[in-house]
Amino acid sequence: MDDHEMDPAEREHWLAEVAHLVDDLDPVPPGLVERTQFALAIEDIDAEVELEAARWADSRPLAGVRGGAPGTITFFVGDLTVMVNVTRTGERQRIDGWLVPAGEHAVEVRVADHDSAKTTADEGGRFVLTEVPRGTTQILVRMTGGQKPRTVVTPTVVL
Repeated sequence: MDDHEMDPAEREHWLAEVAHLVDDLDPVPPGLVERTQFALAIEDIDAEVELEAARWADSRPLAGVRGGAPGTITFFVGDLTVMVNVTRTGERQRIDGWLVPAGEHAVEVRVADHDSAKTTADEGGRFVLTEVPRGTTQILVRMTGGQKPRTVVTPTVVL
């Protein structure tokens, strides 16, 4: 054995020590696994639909919407802008939204551990959902106009 090589038992010991340090110094954030599973579990997306992920317009970390009233949040994807205003209504919230370009597109608000709330935007692109539970949230917009139907999904935010 070379002077720089470790025997397998010693290597396993040091790898276990490093793993222990990583777990103690930089543990997985609470709820990360559940939030990731929620973000990936988008149901009813058909194979022909182009799935596009929107980006959040604000440069602050998404954690910034936790806690107090989030107010207005804007998402962009390609030619679509999704703007929502969130208003607390007791233990629930009201979501007023606008799509640009406007159109009668299906809108779904997914909240972890709750049923989805669904509506259709009016011809002006406006939609309203009342009594939406608080929690880890995503908005899906199913756009049927244009050359090819597509579904736009916002980043997951905690509202």
